[in-house]
Amino acid sequence: MVWNFLVQIVASLVLTAISYVLAPRPKTTPPKAAGLDDLTLPTAEEGRAIPVVFGTVLLRGANVVWAGDLKVDPIRKSGGKK
Repeated sequence: MVWNFLVQIVASLVLTAISYVLAPRPKTTPPKAAGLDDLTLPTAEEGRAIPVVFGTVLLRGANVVWAGDLKVDPIRKSGGKK
């Protein structure tokens, strides 16, 4: 009775090790920082039509005159031990 239990434990450990070795590894690429060209920002263009909306509607690509100073600043933060 005890030998049967020990054989099952050993067999399960061996099969777990084999499945870990044979498992496919996912291919990962490091993330890339987004620039201003990657974002979809509202624009202001001369001659662009102004939509008339009744009710609540989500407008894509709204006509905006000023949105602030858009620039990219890298985050410089040291982590770990002090």
